[in-house]
Amino acid sequence: MTAYPFKIIQAVLLALAVGSTAFAQAPFVRSDFNADGDIDVSDAVGELLVLFAGKPSPGCDKAGDSNDDGALNITDATSLLGYLFRGSAQPPAPFPGCGQDPTADELTCLAYARCGADGDPEITEWTVPWSGTRPRGPYVDDQGRVWFVGQTGDYVAYLEPASGDFTRFDLDSGAGPHNVIVDDFAWYSGNLDAHIGRVDRETGEIEVIPMPDPAASDPHTLVFDRAGNIWFTVQSGNFVGKLVKSSLEVVLRKVPTSSSRPYGIAMDPSDQPWFVEFGTNKLATINAATLEIREVVLPASGARPRRLGITSDGAVWYADYSRGRLGRYVPSTSQHKDWLLPGGTGSRPYGMAVDDRDRIWLVETGSQPNRFVGFQPASETFFSNVQIPSGGGSVRHMYFHPPTREIWFGTDAGTIGRAKV
Repeated sequence: MTAYPFKIIQAVLLALAVGSTAFAQAPFVRSDFNADGDIDVSDAVGELLVLFAGKPSPGCDKAGDSNDDGALNITDATSLLGYLFRGSAQPPAPFPGCGQDPTADELTCLAYARCGADGDPEITEWTVPWSGTRPRGPYVDDQGRVWFVGQTGDYVAYLEPASGDFTRFDLDSGAGPHNVIVDDFAWYSGNLDAHIGRVDRETGEIEVIPMPDPAASDPHTLVFDRAGNIWFTVQSGNFVGKLVKSSLEVVLRKVPTSSSRPYGIAMDPSDQPWFVEFGTNKLATINAATLEIREVVLPASGARPRRLGITSDGAVWYADYSRGRLGRYVPSTSQHKDWLLPGGTGSRPYGMAVDDRDRIWLVETGSQPNRFVGFQPASETFFSNVQIPSGGGSVRHMYFHPPTREIWFGTDAGTIGRAKV
């Protein structure tokens, strides 16, 4: 008689107990019970309605098991509320990205729309009415308006996707805006005029915050931290900076490697900034408290990282523009790995984004039309490779909007694009 390991016998018995679905569970995000992409009080309320008011389950009881005890009960709602409002521990994996339940139990997940199968995105583009202005750096505000800048047109503008209408706010000639991020104001980097500006979203009134050091001549890419402060790179000036929102004070730190060309920047799960050094084969991080910069040398001397994104596990992913590769650095283990893109060594990956399922999206600008490529870290495979309808010219920066699960980008072909992923 064949002897089978205990774990195999246990899995078979569990399958018999709960039916064949034990072998076909859908991926999910723990605590997002209503699968709307937000972990909030509505998930706890929805679970209580299922438990005590007879409402039907949305289809993934595993997502409601916030404390991962293998049961759906009131302690899941209290556990989630503790995380949201009392600073309790975050829900166990899979969280905050999609994944399978690492714990065997009798709960099922038969359907979960937020974590659908990998596939090609649906791409739509709107032609910007001001030709030749290189629209780029989009960002979605709380009204669904898509803000962007005209790098060679000296303006900040927004698109209303439902109507296709555009609204423009003119900047001083020579501002050279590079990207925009939005909270109560639309903040832009004055890449040619050594400043960060903020635009009143309704009146268009503009306030300019100059760089405190004339050597910081070209503020580049901006990103918010959780407190609403702005971290940014200064490419030719070789700085990384922070703008304190409450005081509008700008603090600069010189990057240790000369001519390193700080470029793309992103915040990791612990709210620490990471950036790439496009002029050399290095990544770097700046300590948010001490402002000390630590550089990470990539194994390939010819690597030139241009944009980056960070997944929920803290891994730093980067587009290696010179070698046509997608790279990954894991800070916790100091491990490096990269993958050749479908377009090969000449693919020139540029614009990059990470979605709420921790999938990586890049645009290959080495081909015309540009190609929109998806990568699944779980299987380490590329799963999508589609042409951008306008051709793209070059897609230089992308922004993922979690509530709608859309990636927005601008093109040198004069369009603002949306990829539904």
